[in-house]
Amino acid sequence: MCSVMAYTGSTLSQEEFDEGFSHTKSRGPDMTETTEPGKGRMGFHRLAIMGLQPEGMQPFTRGENTVVCNGELYGFRAMRRELEAKGYSFVSDSDCEILLPLYELYGLDMFQMLDAEFALILYDGAQGEYIAARDPIGIRPLYYGYDSHGDILFASEPKNLLGLVEKIRPFPPGHYYYKGEFICYRDMTKVETVCHDDLDTICTNIREKLTAAIAKRLDADAPLGFLLSGGLDSSLVCAVASRILDKPIRTFAIGMDKDAIDLKYARQVADYLHADHTEVIITREDVIQALPEVIRLLGTWDITTIRASIGMYLVCKAIHTQTDIRVILTGEVSDELFGYKYTDFAPSAEAFQEEAAKRVRELHTYDVLRADRCISVNSLEARVPFGDLDFVQYVMSIDPEIKRNHYGKGKYLLRRAFQGDYLPEEILMREKAAFSDAVGHSMVDDLKEYAHQIFVDQQCQLDLCAKQYPYCPPFTEESLLYRQLFEAYYPGQAEMIPDFWMPNKEWEGCNVDDPSARVLSNYGESGQ
Repeated sequence: MCSVMAYTGSTLSQEEFDEGFSHTKSRGPDMTETTEPGKGRMGFHRLAIMGLQPEGMQPFTRGENTVVCNGELYGFRAMRRELEAKGYSFVSDSDCEILLPLYELYGLDMFQMLDAEFALILYDGAQGEYIAARDPIGIRPLYYGYDSHGDILFASEPKNLLGLVEKIRPFPPGHYYYKGEFICYRDMTKVETVCHDDLDTICTNIREKLTAAIAKRLDADAPLGFLLSGGLDSSLVCAVASRILDKPIRTFAIGMDKDAIDLKYARQVADYLHADHTEVIITREDVIQALPEVIRLLGTWDITTIRASIGMYLVCKAIHTQTDIRVILTGEVSDELFGYKYTDFAPSAEAFQEEAAKRVRELHTYDVLRADRCISVNSLEARVPFGDLDFVQYVMSIDPEIKRNHYGKGKYLLRRAFQGDYLPEEILMREKAAFSDAVGHSMVDDLKEYAHQIFVDQQCQLDLCAKQYPYCPPFTEESLLYRQLFEAYYPGQAEMIPDFWMPNKEWEGCNVDDPSARVLSNYGESGQ
């Protein structure tokens, strides 16, 4: 990952800008540069992934224009060849160096052309205007806010903007900002034509498109690693990548010291793929000690996100401190596309599709946020194959009636697409626990017990919550603990998160008081 920041006004001092920008130095520990492009100020922290030489350092400048971008632009080499044919020349192997030539040629239409995970800020010197944009899924983070003079600031994370703006807001995915307006250039949840292909054709397309998505994310000038939980999504990413690379990959799994559910399955997958596999074992003390730091780095109070982040943060910390790996491939986004345990309760195909669209729109505030922060704070880059734009667009277009669980097996289309020798059958068809549970059921129990020890009089505390925290008030001791820790780091910024990630309470069987799938009636053999 890298970090970007920009201030568009004239009153913020260099010292104030540098102080705010310093809070995300871990996203880009290799090199830092700030510049005054003609108006305001821009900054870039670099984690070198593509084009490792100094020439790949940002900001990039052409004429009067300047850009900083945290992103990976897939297929950039072909685009660069086209630009070279038009007379453009380049000084580095960085993918992001093509952005200013693209802007010169295509203007704001360039964003629709990008197959990328990105967050960028561009200064158009001729117009004296700042432009910002974010990828359509929101894989790369971007936030904004207005200072007391009404000038807008952009930054990779909320912690950059604390004390500089009154309200911090997430930059909407699939939008660009221009002359005070946020304009949607691509909505991944909008389906132009519903796909009614037969099951064999659908599964073939799923396999081919996901394989292509994984292949393009293996292009890096820095070492690659893979998070492997032993569940379907991460196992498929590892299996396909192993085939493409035709060499042992490096995989990493994490679990509690006494009841880790998934370590054995991750080991089984790693052995099957002949991977170079590492297990990270954690204790109750590790979990409790990490909790405040996890909430600080996340910038959320959501129960599900925090639970699932502790294991991911600790395994990525181990990768950072013990290896030379810089790029991590993960399995996020699959659930939102193919369904969770709770979407089995969807009352209709239309309800299933509406829920999928809602979850995809909000991904950047939940699972995608989790993956970005846990990985980037450890100076690593996350790549998310299931978030590939072509793949997401296709799966969203499939007739939702076919995606519903009529098969007695969740995510059946994805499982069927990779039948064969990609994975052992028992892994391919295994119903996996949620990541926060799979690390070990005891982890969630330990967190609840820890919260209970802090709040002796639960009802008294919770009765005060609605007054103290009127926006999305906490409703359990655990959620109250998380909210208090969040407010200590991000006072008054709770509205950055839209709501608690919970099953759809309007559906029969989903009106539960805990986000874990363990509380649903169809949990069955998941996590065993």
